[in-house]
Parts: sequence; structure tokens; C-alpha cells
Amino acid sequence: MSNPVFSNSDVFGEPRRTARGGGAATAPSPYGQPQYGQYGTAGAQAADAASLENMYNAPSATTADTKRLTYDDVIIKTGGLLALLVVVAAATWTFAPGLWPVGMIAGLVLGLVNAFKKKPSPVLITLYAVAEGVFLGGVSLLFGSIAGENAVGVVLQAIVATMATFAAALFLFKSGRVRVTPKFTRWLLIALVGYMAFSLINVVLTWTGVLEGWGMRSGALGIIVGLVAVGLAAASLIVDFDAIKRGVEQGVPSTYAWTAAFGLIVTLVWLYLEFLRLIAIFNSSE
Repeated sequence: MSNPVFSNSDVFGEPRRTARGGGAATAPSPYGQPQYGQYGTAGAQAADAASLENMYNAPSATTADTKRLTYDDVIIKTGGLLALLVVVAAATWTFAPGLWPVGMIAGLVLGLVNAFKKKPSPVLITLYAVAEGVFLGGVSLLFGSIAGENAVGVVLQAIVATMATFAAALFLFKSGRVRVTPKFTRWLLIALVGYMAFSLINVVLTWTGVLEGWGMRSGALGIIVGLVAVGLAAASLIVDFDAIKRGVEQGVPSTYAWTAAFGLIVTLVWLYLEFLRLIAIFNSSE
């Protein structure tokens, strides 16, 4: 797994395997597995004919009745958090763009807290969306100004590119053209570690004055690195989709829709930032 929100979750993480007699077997999911015979024969004999008839005639239970996770739950929660993030970002852009460092720090802290919580907290996840809105509102104006063009135009390009990439990743996953295999996730993990190491070195060299401007992310090299980062974020989205699909199929509680939405927001924010930086670098190098 690439996204820590999903990889650290007992619900959305890869199924654990337990050895049995020298072999490997996937541990059963704690959700959605029917427990036959748990009441014994005595309970069955105690049920009268009327009760059995009522049970037979009753409609089948839906995921809403059992309060299990559905794709609609994830879509609604994700859409709501995105709407909140956009509203806060627009307000920050207009009234207080200088607060973006506060939003960045708050978003980082809340992101780590939510990523390592065993059970989702709707309040903390909502606060994360607010913090990211403050961060993105200010930093979007900053990057737009650096690009030397209309800042609104730069941001709109980044938003359209993010949504297009999200749609493309979803299509590739749903169509089966890209499958999440152990080899795929291993390759992605190695690539992400390498990218993080490169970014950290670049930040240190820039902050210490060894390099100026964008550092190693300037010019043609910066554009290439930006394209690679966009590819990694898109691949992470596909892994996120696979984790959500696994959660739905296992019948996990519907409350984990908050975790799924939070994980998607984390990846979408990263993807947007990479497009924003890429567009700013491309325009500033012209």
C-alpha cells in the first residue's frame, strides 16, 4: 500500500496471512462473514412456524439495513469534504492568503493523527479538510503569482488536470486495464520512497541557500520530476480504489466511509499540488 491512511488500517489494509501446517492462508475478514450454527439446534427448534414464515417473507437486508460500507457512502463523504475544502480555500484566497503556513502545519498534524487512528473520527477528518482548505487557498495564490500569469487561470488548470487524472485512474481501475498486484504495490512503494528522498534533499538545499529558486526542480529537470510525481499520485489513486473495493466487498461498517473519503482527499491534495507546481514551473521557465 502507498497511502498510509489505507495501509495502516485493519479494515482497508492488505489481508493478513497466517501459516497453517506449513502453508499460508488468508485470515478471514471479521466483517460480513455469516456464522452458521452459532445458536445451535436448540434455538432452531424453539422458533415456531409463524416466526419462520415471517423471516422467509421478509425482504432481503440491504447494506443500508446492515449499516455496511457502500460506494455511495464513500462518494457522499468524499464529495462533502471536497466541497468544504473548496469553500474554505476560496475564503482563504480572498481574505487571508497569508494563513497558508498555519493550514499546512495543522493539516500535517491532523493528517498524521487521522492516518494512524484505528477508528475514524468525523470531526477530526472534517477539521483536516478545513486545514487543507486554508493551506491550498493561500499556496494556490502564491504559486499562481510565481507563474507570472493570472493566478486564477493557473489554479483552474491544476483543478481540471486533477479531476481529469482522477477520472482516468478510476477508468483504468474499473476496466481492469491496471491491476493492483503485489508487484505493482512494491514498485510503487520503492518509487515513492525515492521521490520523497529527492524532495527532502531538494528542500534542504533550497532552504540552506545552496540552490536557488526551485532548486533541482527548475527547468527541464523540474518538469520531468513533476510529471513523474503526477504519475506516482495517479498510481496511488488506483491503489486507493482497490483498498476501498476490498472494504466494500468485506462488508466493513459504514462509518469507515469517513476513512475512505479521508484517504482519497489526501491523495487528491497531493495530486493537485503536483499539478500546481508543475504548471508554475512550466510557465516560469518560459
